[in-house]
Amino acid sequence: MPQCPICNAVSSNKYATATDVEYFTSNNSFDYYECLGCEILFIFPMPMNELAIIYPDNYYSFTAMNRSISFRIKDFIDSIFYRKILKQVPGNTLKVLDIGGGTGTLLDSLIKADKRITHTQVVDIDAKAKKIAESKGHNYYNGTIESFSSNDTYDVILMLNLIEHVADPKEVIKKASSLLSKNGVIIVKTPNYKSLDASLFKNSYWGGLHCPRHWVLFTKKSFQTLANVSGLETRRFSYTQGAPFWSFSILHWLHKKKLIKASKENPIIYHPLFGLISIATAAFDFLRKPFAPLSQMFFVVTKKPNN
Repeated sequence: MPQCPICNAVSSNKYATATDVEYFTSNNSFDYYECLGCEILFIFPMPMNELAIIYPDNYYSFTAMNRSISFRIKDFIDSIFYRKILKQVPGNTLKVLDIGGGTGTLLDSLIKADKRITHTQVVDIDAKAKKIAESKGHNYYNGTIESFSSNDTYDVILMLNLIEHVADPKEVIKKASSLLSKNGVIIVKTPNYKSLDASLFKNSYWGGLHCPRHWVLFTKKSFQTLANVSGLETRRFSYTQGAPFWSFSILHWLHKKKLIKASKENPIIYHPLFGLISIATAAFDFLRKPFAPLSQMFFVVTKKPNN
């Protein structure tokens, strides 16, 4: 029986059944359930023993995909947001921890933006990224955040598109909170499954599922509840564009209609139309941002007073 990984409730509704139509790593079907207790979406069972399979060598974060025009535009827009947040963090010097930070590309940008940053730490499971990150001056721990330990506390902790990939988000958030300095902030970016694109493509394939790599998905309400029980409070919240989700959804629909071709050797994310659709849908999302919940969310959370 499906059990919610956040509140342990067994009362849930089946939300969708999906396969890996992005990288074609498995022919298995995966079921997603919506918890009636805490408003999260989760995959059941979680493919915890299949990480080497579901994250193939041509997975986008392992390649040069982040140098494409659409990804550079997205990262530039996001970097403006990060810099604004850093300016609000007090202190003459700052220590920054990037959980899932890979080669430290974002940390490189933040160091240029804020000269107060004197110490940077990456925690990531990608062993190949270690040498590159360390060559740029970042400290690197090859492993999970749950197993990471440090005598330092951090003024800024980045958790960008990470929390949805883990089996126990509550444990990860609590660990991050234990590493946070008194006046520090945790910046979280994660999908919102109650959005227009999620509703439109629910019965086809919604890209926000990133099946089977996204295991737990939130709404604004459910993530704030998780943060609250972990001794954190939300200082700032905003929706942001979910262009990659739109692109996966639309291109899969075209693939089903046999209007384009995609395969394990040629995943959807590398299709020539992916970048163009991403640019167009990002513009669409920004136009409607003041009026509608988009499919990506930013949270800036801090420790509650007296915690």
